[in-house]
Amino acid sequence: MNSQVTDHNSASTMSSEDANLSKHPDLHVDTDVDDDDDVDPSVTQAILEKYDRESITRHITQGPVKYIIAAICIFYSIFHLYITFNPMPSLLQRSVHVGVGFALIFLIFPASKKSSRKKVAWYDWIWFLLSFSGMAYLIYEYQEIVTSRGGMANSVDVIFSIITVICVLEGSRRITGWILPILASIFLLYPFISHLDFMPNRLLTRPYDFGDIFGQLFLKTEGLYSVAIGASVTFIFLFILFGAFLARSGMGQLFNDLALALAGDKKGGPAKVAVISSGFMGSINGSALSNVVSTGAFTIPLMKKVGYHKDFAGAVEASASVGGQILPPIMGASAFIMAETTGLPYSTIALAALLPAILYYLGVIAQVHFRAGRRDLKGMAKESLPQVKEVLKARGHMLLPIVFLIYLLIQNVPVGYAAAYTIGFTVVISMLRKETRMGFKDILGALEDGARQSLAVMAACAVVGIIIGVVSLTSFGTVMTSSIVTLGAGSLLLTLILTMLASMVLGMGLPSIPAYIITATMAAPALAGFDIPILSAHMFVFYFGVFANITPPVCLAAFAGAGISGGDPMTTGYLSLKLALAGFIVPFMFIYNPAMLMIDPTDLAVTAKAFPLPPVIDIVIAVVTSVIGVIGLSAALEGYFKSDMNVVTRLILALGALLLIYPGLITGVIGGVIVLGIAAFNIKGSKAPTALSV
Repeated sequence: MNSQVTDHNSASTMSSEDANLSKHPDLHVDTDVDDDDDVDPSVTQAILEKYDRESITRHITQGPVKYIIAAICIFYSIFHLYITFNPMPSLLQRSVHVGVGFALIFLIFPASKKSSRKKVAWYDWIWFLLSFSGMAYLIYEYQEIVTSRGGMANSVDVIFSIITVICVLEGSRRITGWILPILASIFLLYPFISHLDFMPNRLLTRPYDFGDIFGQLFLKTEGLYSVAIGASVTFIFLFILFGAFLARSGMGQLFNDLALALAGDKKGGPAKVAVISSGFMGSINGSALSNVVSTGAFTIPLMKKVGYHKDFAGAVEASASVGGQILPPIMGASAFIMAETTGLPYSTIALAALLPAILYYLGVIAQVHFRAGRRDLKGMAKESLPQVKEVLKARGHMLLPIVFLIYLLIQNVPVGYAAAYTIGFTVVISMLRKETRMGFKDILGALEDGARQSLAVMAACAVVGIIIGVVSLTSFGTVMTSSIVTLGAGSLLLTLILTMLASMVLGMGLPSIPAYIITATMAAPALAGFDIPILSAHMFVFYFGVFANITPPVCLAAFAGAGISGGDPMTTGYLSLKLALAGFIVPFMFIYNPAMLMIDPTDLAVTAKAFPLPPVIDIVIAVVTSVIGVIGLSAALEGYFKSDMNVVTRLILALGALLLIYPGLITGVIGGVIVLGIAAFNIKGSKAPTALSV
């Protein structure tokens, strides 16, 4: 699909997928737009469905099926709240999470784009029952499996395992697309053929039978019900549910209004509004594509109105939305998988991610600011904007749940408990103002929304469980790790580059969660041989899996931004890449300078039980040098600070900025002299009278 993306301005080259968009000419307005109305919701939905498979759902508005789906969703959410405080055995609660989740997928998501959106097809009711069957069988046979059979599969186990695997593959295809199920199927094929003569020596294993393979996937917590599903059950679902409650209380409106009040009247204000609001929303909902479309429908027309080119406007929204997944405190969902995989507390991961996330958004805002200065783009009229005081008076109390959550995490309250307590706190706090008050229907609606929104993550975690199961059963993971080390030829930099490429290639075709899990399983261990802290290695692959969403040629978030702005998709993609450049540099920097992740650089053997903070002076130096470096790099990319810069000056400034970001006293001093020197010269030059200023 992505290869067929064309310029929306050229009706003659449109593919059939563009037909839906062609019905909306307001997508193609140019930069002289003089109407700041939000984009029509039907347009945003069409764009979302084009680039985001999980947005293609049935819309059943009446009849018993509507209430059946709502009831199952509400039960699903209540079940997860219940097991937070009354946990079941891991295998059982994970099987319920998967079984009920995929049953919902077959009711909500049609088999194809051509399938009816108004009713559930007869064959989907069969899929619905099959999804429940594996869960029901495990619950019924659980005691026998764990006590008498010791996890060894019999013929009936294999049958239900095969049924469950097929349901997982088909359900994940509907909600994530073809790539992930095909990749999982290739991995599933491997143990069946790994002992045959035509296999390369490095990939040869002992023979495996059906019992070995499907017992691993179905009867143990190292396959379908792996650590990924474990994180989805205990952490991710509850935070998605928390996001649904925040949305029902009007949090999105708060972020938009607050961003407008803070930055709307500043130079290039609407673009800064987009960065701020999209960053906050992206951290909570974790979905870059939906964030681009929902927030971008409001911010992109505003950016175009003040004079930003449509390609750049779409790129700003895409880069800001993608960055939300690296922004604490919630960081989308992948951070919970990282906590489960590394054994590190979630609060530790959120703290480590703070400075890199700030640097990323600082880089985006700085480029937006310098472009506005270079092109003399003004902000919005202050009298047309909300005031901070009024915004906080009306909805500011809804920031308290986030503060409450951060407090609980700092106090080392278990993450699941923290999320559940914060959901209850959100309902209570919402009662303080009429604008945010949640009634009984709103609470039920949030429970239903949270269940629906969790399905894509659950499906991705489940299908990745097939890959994890095969890797843990065979030696494939070890082979891949050793291959990366061999290709790296003992060079840390080369190994990092190979790991980056692997993460980005997977991230281009997969959602960020499965992309992270796969690379963390196979590529991150390759970095362990260089005495890199476990957190640094995992954060490295996590970053590049996330930023693949704005990396051409397959940059779905940028394509969605272009759909809203009417710009060229590939140009928007390259501009998104430019805006996000700090996000591609910072991971290399925190590998070489662990102080950026609050890791003691003198103790690289960081484990879950030993996580020493670096000296304060190291943190301060890392913050100051990297902030100045990122601002300098942004100015070099835009060719403007207080006045225009020529190519040579820009190159020298970029070099100085990189030296500042790179750890080391000598490089920091040299970089600081270069950046501050060019800045001073540029400021002085901007004050000199010119032909234009007289």
